[in-house]
Amino acid sequence: MYHDALQHLRKGDTILYPSDTIWGLGCDARNEKAVDKLFTLKQRPDNKAFIILISKIEQLSEYVLEVPELAWNLVEFAEKPLTVIYPKGKNLPTNLMGIDGSIAIRLVKDEFCKGLVHKLERAIVSTSANFSGQPSPTKFTDIAPEIVNGVDYVLHNPKGENKNTQPSQIVKLGLGGEFEFIRK
Repeated sequence: MYHDALQHLRKGDTILYPSDTIWGLGCDARNEKAVDKLFTLKQRPDNKAFIILISKIEQLSEYVLEVPELAWNLVEFAEKPLTVIYPKGKNLPTNLMGIDGSIAIRLVKDEFCKGLVHKLERAIVSTSANFSGQPSPTKFTDIAPEIVNGVDYVLHNPKGENKNTQPSQIVKLGLGGEFEFIRK
C-alpha cells in the first residue's frame, strides 16, 4: 500500500496524503531540498515552520535536543492529535525549524498515517494541502488542482478519507515546565 509513496519520499519527492488530521503535503523531514519544494508549492513564507510526524515516542530524542519532562506523558496520552513545539530541534534542516530553532512534532496514532511514517523509518513533514493563508482541505475534492498537480505523488488511504477533519491542537513547551496553547 505504501510502496510507491515510500519510493518517492526516499528520493526527495513531495507527496499529498491523508494525514492523521486533514489532507497534507509531505516529504522526508531530513531532506532540505524537498522541504524547499513544499514552501514553494504552498507559496508559504519561509519564516513559518512546518510540523513533522513521528510514529513512536522514542523518536522525540532523535529530533529534539532536550525533551521537556512534561512532553513524555502529554504526547503519549493525548486522545486527540496534538502537535508539540519543542524549544530546540536537531538532526533536521534549518528550513524546517522555527527561526528560534524550535521544532513542531506530532506523534501520530492514526494507523494509516502511522504506518507510512513507521515504514519510512524517519519523520515526515505534515503541512495542510493548501496555499498559504487559504482554508485547510478536509476532503480530497477541496484541494486546489494546482496543489494536486504540483506534488510528485498522491497517496490515498484504501479505506477512505480520515474521519478527523480538524487540524491538530498545538502546544508550545518550555524546558522549565511552562506551556502555552497555540491552537486548541
